Amino acid sequence: MTVEQNVLQQHSQKHQQTLLNQLREVTGTTDVQLLQQALQVSNGDLAEAVAFLTEKNAKVPQQDETTYYQTSQVASDRYISVGSQADTNVIDLTGDDKDDLQRAIALSLEESNRAFRETGITDEEQAISRVLEASIAENKASLKRTHTEVWSDSPNPHDRKRIDGCPVGLKNVGNTCWFSAVIQSLFNLLEFQRLVLNYSPPARVHDLPRNQKEHRNLPFMQELRNLFSLMVGSKRKYVDPSRAVEILKDAFKSSESQQQDVSEFTHKLLDWLEDAFQMKAEEDREGEKPKNPMVELFYGRFLAVGVLEGKKFENTEMFGQYPLQVNGFKDLHECLEAAMIEGEIESLHSAENSARSGQEHWFTELPPVLTFELSRFEFNQALGRPEKIHNKLEFPSMLYMDRYMDRNREITRIKREEIRRLKEHLTLLQQRLERYLSYGSGPKRFPLADVLQYAMEFASSKPVCTSPVEDIDSSAPPGGTTGQQLPPPSTAEQDSLPPSESSIAASGPAAAPAAAQQQQRVPIHKPFTQSRLPPDLPMHPAPRHITEEELRVLEGCLHRWRSEVENDTRDLQGSITRIHRTIELMYSDKSMMQVPYRLHAVLVHEGQANAGHYWAYIYDPHQRCWMKYNDISVTKSSWEELVRDSFGGYRNASAYCLMYINDKKPFLIEEEFDKETGQILSGMDKLPPDLKQYVKEDNELFDKEIEEWDTLQARKAQQEKLALATAAAAAAAAAASAASTTSTSSSSPQPMSIESSPPDNAAPQQDPEYMEQPSPTNDSKHLQEDTERAISRAAAEQEERSPEALLNAAIKLEYARLLRFAQEDTPPENDYRLQHIIVYFIQNQAPKKILERTLLTQFADRNLAFDERCKSIMNVARAKLDLIKPEEVNMDEYEMWHQAYRNFRETTIFMMTGLELFQKTNYVEALMYLVYSYQYNKELLLKGLYRGHDEELLSYYRRECLLKLNEQAAAMFETGEEPEVTTGLGIMNELVVPCIPLLLVHDTERDLLAVEDMRNRWCSYLGQEMESNLQEKLTDFLPKLLDCSTEIKGFHDPPKVPTYSTLELCERFSRVMAAVCRVPTEGR
Repeated sequence: MTVEQNVLQQHSQKHQQTLLNQLREVTGTTDVQLLQQALQVSNGDLAEAVAFLTEKNAKVPQQDETTYYQTSQVASDRYISVGSQADTNVIDLTGDDKDDLQRAIALSLEESNRAFRETGITDEEQAISRVLEASIAENKASLKRTHTEVWSDSPNPHDRKRIDGCPVGLKNVGNTCWFSAVIQSLFNLLEFQRLVLNYSPPARVHDLPRNQKEHRNLPFMQELRNLFSLMVGSKRKYVDPSRAVEILKDAFKSSESQQQDVSEFTHKLLDWLEDAFQMKAEEDREGEKPKNPMVELFYGRFLAVGVLEGKKFENTEMFGQYPLQVNGFKDLHECLEAAMIEGEIESLHSAENSARSGQEHWFTELPPVLTFELSRFEFNQALGRPEKIHNKLEFPSMLYMDRYMDRNREITRIKREEIRRLKEHLTLLQQRLERYLSYGSGPKRFPLADVLQYAMEFASSKPVCTSPVEDIDSSAPPGGTTGQQLPPPSTAEQDSLPPSESSIAASGPAAAPAAAQQQQRVPIHKPFTQSRLPPDLPMHPAPRHITEEELRVLEGCLHRWRSEVENDTRDLQGSITRIHRTIELMYSDKSMMQVPYRLHAVLVHEGQANAGHYWAYIYDPHQRCWMKYNDISVTKSSWEELVRDSFGGYRNASAYCLMYINDKKPFLIEEEFDKETGQILSGMDKLPPDLKQYVKEDNELFDKEIEEWDTLQARKAQQEKLALATAAAAAAAAAASAASTTSTSSSSPQPMSIESSPPDNAAPQQDPEYMEQPSPTNDSKHLQEDTERAISRAAAEQEERSPEALLNAAIKLEYARLLRFAQEDTPPENDYRLQHIIVYFIQNQAPKKILERTLLTQFADRNLAFDERCKSIMNVARAKLDLIKPEEVNMDEYEMWHQAYRNFRETTIFMMTGLELFQKTNYVEALMYLVYSYQYNKELLLKGLYRGHDEELLSYYRRECLLKLNEQAAAMFETGEEPEVTTGLGIMNELVVPCIPLLLVHDTERDLLAVEDMRNRWCSYLGQEMESNLQEKLTDFLPKLLDCSTEIKGFHDPPKVPTYSTLELCERFSRVMAAVCRVPTEGR
């Protein structure tokens, strides 16, 4: 059956397929035949289908092999569920003990039967009721939070303006993060993007669509084109996808507040796109077999090879998104291996005609875009609702699919058999090792080497002749001591004692005899209040009698045994490590690395089965970095962040869908070129004429909005200026009144000496760039959280709740926290100066007034106004800033200190970038960063020891970078090839030679030796035979290298450095310095 015929045949089953997908996610059942049977019995009613499956699961039937293997013969199901790990009809409690599992099932059934006898309601009906109740509750909760999840636009259009070259985000219009994650992943497939943008509807439907499908799909296709065109050429930071979403909501038949499932939406989206492109393909190729680009892009085929009761069968099937079970596996390859093999497969490749049954799947054709659905939901029978699986599952950035291809069937079977044999051997070794590491027959077990060591320590302890109980009076009550007067218990203790004990405690010393008699009658053991260890007891038990000969023999045996045990343990661990390594490298030969798929996008879900949030990580091949697409927010990310959020096991976030692309088909992500000029098409040039006009009109509306906003703001400013001018006298009077009020309030103790002054005498100064907070992101968010934390602590500890009192208390707490940071001795990778400017100021002894004003600026942040308490504190802080007199804080000095901190951060970025490039062996680019960071750092250190970084560290890497470049250039010169020689001498003339005076000027021994080494390397060529042109170039070059002048004659301009948020700067600096600290210190 051809692909086109298959697609046409499947159109009639799409509604059924949607129900199958929903039923599979709710119940966790992946057996397609069982799901279809449930839908048939229930006549398409989802609730009855859930009840049917719940009843099936509760009865734990024996699997019908005929039904099970009929899946391989159904070619019409495009999204056939393949690769289930085991029989999905059996309840899996993920335990190892099968007896416990059966007992749990039996108890569950017994409990269900008893509940039915008592209430007349079956367990299945209760499960359905719980599902419906949970769904209703979730819908209600979702309706309540809808307004908070919709992004509210900033009134200032400048905040919504796109920065040149930045990707465009998608606005969340009400629980539509699922839409954003999928659309962004597909949009960044440039081939898919081109197909959508250049799509034109069939000519025959311009007048009137023929059927409901065309009436729905074609408008959606047009809205998707409009959306993609805005994502290409819009001037907005993010765009609104409402029109496309509205069409989708009708198809899902759900309330607008309900969150959708990514896999379900992707299925639906690809269905609609297939339909739209199929209509176009049929029109364009009448009389020929039409090719559907969506099918060619996203669909592949696999061969199901099976044996059913000794009879072999083969069947080719089509697949789109390939489902994989997560539970019970540690990485993607394990999931795939389990998905490719079902049942007992020994008879598949054996000559015997066995009655065993099983099947294997082998890919015959992989799509350019290979998508894996990770099934992270399972149905909880006890709670009657789906639950999310948070287990960790690793996946690679480059996936080689060779071992799953039909053409490699035989070699893969051989390797699988070898891996199986190795794993059996590995299991035996691990069991033996476990006997060494968990020795003993009781409930507590210890490493055998430690047991022998403990025995040796016991035998070697100093013997004692007295019994450990001889000096304890046996007449004393258990746990008590004689001759000691215990303090009477407190009132609270008396209240907690029994009546008899309480009366004894209350009567005091006079009642001691009676108390003793009562304690003899009813012993009371109170180890935490009465027990006292005699001072002469040894710290550890010891043998009471042991001779020197006994000790010598025993120590010799124990030493020898411990050594033997440690050797055996090491041998076992070494063998286990080697087997693990062998298994890892089983598919690493080149013949099994010919089908590479690179990870393109990861769709992440955070939350639980019935609620959560989606976002996507998408690789940008042009910037060579990962990008995080989170609704309107599009930010640079890293593989480390992706791993943390996607593998699972961390918080409630994990990957839900993986999108890989064929690494040998670069057209998937390549930009389009202009056929005439040969230049890359970008921006509006990508768009066809109708979409260009659409985007142009939208941009004109946005420009008009910006213009109106600017006009409005200018008018407001003018009105305020006129109002101030006409009310000058009133303002002066108000200022005098405010000054008087402030003088009165300052009579109480204040942590900061801020006196009042008229507002017009001290206009607010613009804060430094790292203290500005226009929006709660990056630095400002980090600083805002610290400020809010200090305010909360102050509110909890402060009795007086006035805003001024809370501000003073919060500033004290924040200063105390930062002072601890400044005084703490930390490793190089944790530099608190980068986390907060106050730490830098404290370490460098900045004036108190500078510290006070900087802290006030922090608490005057407008972003604190998220509640009334913070808003009032912010207003008080801003008022105090306005009232600071010019003579109290020298603004020139204030700006000088802040500029010094800016220089420190800039130097840090130069240093960090240089070290990162050096570690990547990119010495050419690293050199300028290291040279300038050293120079800038030296200038900082002239003003104080804590103004900069470790000078010796920077000197070492600058020197090493020059030596590496010299080595590279010399190696190029030695080849004798003209291009190599020219490049090598270019490196020397443009990079190395200009830097030599920098090493000579300070006259340090190691720098001088490095210069001498570089010169000796080139001078060694003088006595060697070489071609005349090389000799001539060497003669011209050597005088420049041997020039002893320390004058810096010509140098490159400093490279441009990017700006980093405080959090990003600290993380990158920490990683770089941690790596640097692992480098041996010889020569540094």
